[in-house]
Amino acid sequence: MNRNLLFVLALLTFSVSFAQVTREKFESRKLNTTREIKIKLPAGYDPSSPLKHPVIVVFDGDYLFEAVAGQVAFQTYFDEMPKSIIVGIEQGKQRFYDSYHDEVTGMPIESGERFYRFVSEELLPYIDSKYNTSKFRVAVGHNVMGNFINSFLLSSDPMFHAYVNLSPDFKGEMKENVVSRLKWIDEEIFYYMVTSDHDLASLKDNIREVNANLQGAKNNSLTYYFDEFKGDTHYMLVTGGISKALDKIFELYKPLDEKELKEKVFPYEGTLDDYIVDRYKRIEELFGIYKPITEEEFEKIVAVAEQREDVESLEKIGKLADKQDPNSSLGTYYLALYAEKMGKTKKAVKLYETALQLNDMAHIDKDFILSKVEDLKFVAEEVEEEGED
Repeated sequence: MNRNLLFVLALLTFSVSFAQVTREKFESRKLNTTREIKIKLPAGYDPSSPLKHPVIVVFDGDYLFEAVAGQVAFQTYFDEMPKSIIVGIEQGKQRFYDSYHDEVTGMPIESGERFYRFVSEELLPYIDSKYNTSKFRVAVGHNVMGNFINSFLLSSDPMFHAYVNLSPDFKGEMKENVVSRLKWIDEEIFYYMVTSDHDLASLKDNIREVNANLQGAKNNSLTYYFDEFKGDTHYMLVTGGISKALDKIFELYKPLDEKELKEKVFPYEGTLDDYIVDRYKRIEELFGIYKPITEEEFEKIVAVAEQREDVESLEKIGKLADKQDPNSSLGTYYLALYAEKMGKTKKAVKLYETALQLNDMAHIDKDFILSKVEDLKFVAEEVEEEGED
């Protein structure tokens, strides 16, 4: 699906949930003025729920907020990323002052430093205190605000864990400092950068230079992505960049796909329950959210276990599914399947009958389980008759 179609679909999705966007006047002591911010909560947001949500801060919220919110709505609808809280900062005529920087270092100074402190010391703590936020934060910046968001990366304790640089206008020594920081940073960071062949020439050259210097970076803490689109202008690349960035940043969150099943799951050394548990534990550690293993994921892992003729994994996956949801028939069904493959027919029949008393699975109905029970009983009767003869 091309980028333009994705964006159109995202806007359609966003239009449905537009009413969920609230505007607030934020009185800032750091700026000594009032700023307009937009906040979009996830669909069905429940303040009393223990569920946590990543926070996406959109600089240049005047024109970027809707593009980001639409794409987030689209990707969360298909469970391609976690439901997130989006915060847009409207900058308008203040953009020049917000992005004010030292010509040598490229770092914020004076009004730019005050804006930095507004975000770090006022806005982010306010959002965390008011909403159910996870520890995972994403910064989105375009052009000179792309340069600005890198100042958070260069701090000793980065407040953002993912950076979406949409054709950043690197100032002074910022590009050298970003490369050095990303090569040696020792905490988990996602860094996305995009340009295009029709981008502004001065920006494009600097972006290509940064990319060239980052290509050889061997840092296990860094997840780096780069795109150079064809035919897009400096402003057109924004929509596709946002789509690709979110797609890459939250790649781990997505359901298992054929590539991962083939390249990582099938050759995994050990039982497959360990693989899926470790995968979901990493989602929780990285994004600060708890995501239960879905029935679909269990089915995919079991299918691989059967391909590997790995009955030990099948048993352990059954126990894992049963532990996660004792009221579902899923775990008991897999344990029955394990007993059947081990030739323990009576135990298998008993477990299948137990599964019939539990909550239905989405893809395996009771009629199918009943047919399994009848087939196994028929086999058991035949074995008994042969024994008597």
